[in-house]
Amino acid sequence: MSGKTAADRSAYARAGVDVAAGDRAVELMRASVASTMRPEILGGLGGFGSAFTIPAGYREPVIVSSTDGVGTKTAIAAAMGRLDTIGIDLVAMCADDVACTGAEPVAFLDYIAIGRLDPERVASLVAGIAEGCRQAGCALTGGETAEHPGLMEPDEFDLAGFAMGVGERSRLLDGSAAQAGDAIIGLASSGLHANGYSLVRRIIADHGLRLDAPFEGGALVGGTLGDELLTPTRIYALDLLAIRASLGAEGFEVRGMAHITGGGMPGNAPRALPSHLAAVVDPASWPMPAVMRYLGEIAGIGDVELRATFNGGLGMTVVVPAEAAARTVELAKARGVPAWIVGRVVASASIGGLRYLEEGSAS
Repeated sequence: MSGKTAADRSAYARAGVDVAAGDRAVELMRASVASTMRPEILGGLGGFGSAFTIPAGYREPVIVSSTDGVGTKTAIAAAMGRLDTIGIDLVAMCADDVACTGAEPVAFLDYIAIGRLDPERVASLVAGIAEGCRQAGCALTGGETAEHPGLMEPDEFDLAGFAMGVGERSRLLDGSAAQAGDAIIGLASSGLHANGYSLVRRIIADHGLRLDAPFEGGALVGGTLGDELLTPTRIYALDLLAIRASLGAEGFEVRGMAHITGGGMPGNAPRALPSHLAAVVDPASWPMPAVMRYLGEIAGIGDVELRATFNGGLGMTVVVPAEAAARTVELAKARGVPAWIVGRVVASASIGGLRYLEEGSAS
């Protein structure tokens, strides 16, 4: 939205698009974008495309990419008037998918669609995206902010993101390396992350819940229900890279990783395994977040369904040889990520052809 002639600006104004606000938003976000830069990034903010060089040290580099959005969690952010954290969720959804392949996230681009372009609001969204990029170790190399008057309400917005990573071809994880007898390690989620919010909003509406009501027992002491629901998605990218490097130095290998997003544990844990293997987990081995259990109790949803709708308390699973299980948990905890041995890999034929099974679950 820059570089417009006077005639262009007049036409945009008649359409309800504020070009000056767009220019102001770009200026406000410059510092956030600059704070994420990596040495491989070529050029700066304002170009027609972003470019980066392959980091040094790769013999046969492969580009890995992922794209995603935040979904209806944006509606909770808008209702709360808090736009500073939702960008972290956006980066997490993309960068952690890239990290599951064994690649290092390098660059990130965003797309913001908004009903009315308020420079300060957009800058707040971008500041959150930049924070997510810093947590993931990647650079925010570009993006687009599109004002949609008449199509979206003035305070309505949506986010999409695109992450690019680089990995050594021989070390990429494609879901084929796991073996029967391997252990499944679960890394704690920070809350609901960014999945299941259509159901969350339905529960809020059906049961008259207030976002500004105090929420007891949550991760945020003294926070409200809305605060708890806006807890940003944990970004695991740098932790996964570090854990894998440490295990490798000790003679162990990581055989698979799964990002627990839409579809929960049943829909994602098997994605780190070959088709003839299955994940058998014990839900009693890890805790479910208080806000997840609270919503389930309010709506009469059992734990099994909660783990299939939300993440059940695990945002990532890592498959390693059984003898490396305890060490993997130690390495995760040393990086501030709670972790547990939550299950094992078995032959799918041994459990009736299933790809996922929960042991000891009563509901």
